[in-house]
Amino acid sequence: MHKNRLEAFSDGVLAIIITIMVLELKVPHGSDLTALKPLLPVFLSYVLSFVYVGIYWNNHHHLVNTIKHVSGGILWANLHLLFWLSLFPITTGWMGDNHLAPTPTAIYGVVLLLAAIAYYILQRTIIAHQGRDSLLATAIGSDWKGKLSPVLYFVAIPLAFVNPLIATTLYSFVALLWLIPDRRIERALAKRP
Repeated sequence: MHKNRLEAFSDGVLAIIITIMVLELKVPHGSDLTALKPLLPVFLSYVLSFVYVGIYWNNHHHLVNTIKHVSGGILWANLHLLFWLSLFPITTGWMGDNHLAPTPTAIYGVVLLLAAIAYYILQRTIIAHQGRDSLLATAIGSDWKGKLSPVLYFVAIPLAFVNPLIATTLYSFVALLWLIPDRRIERALAKRP
């Protein structure tokens, strides 16, 4: 199977996720800047989630470019990732509407963690299909960011019940780690004959 349908479907789902998230932003009631103050937590949680969706979209694009042919396992692993990403709008809205309350902030972290695990599963599925010497296997190498991110989520989730701001700061730190697109795959693609 060719990868075009997988990529097009994934792009469409991610576009819908962003659209749903932005629809959660409500019009302020009032005409001065103080009317924006109650909306600030919702907006900031939206910005964080928008950055995360952008990171996944960008890295997914690089990941798909390493695929020669798509297997059924790759399709299911991709759907698994999209499932967890599709929960971003509800957890983003819940966390923002409740001004970083502990439970919504922790659940947001759980969804981030499960999306990271799903991305890892997708990577491993592609490598299993294409072989240990594949372009992707060579490109990701030791993958320190991929290993550090779930650890930080595991730390942040229980911290949400102690101090939600610390948990949110850790979620933001992970996003900052991934903000620059994965150059390892770009370099490997450039070396490919």
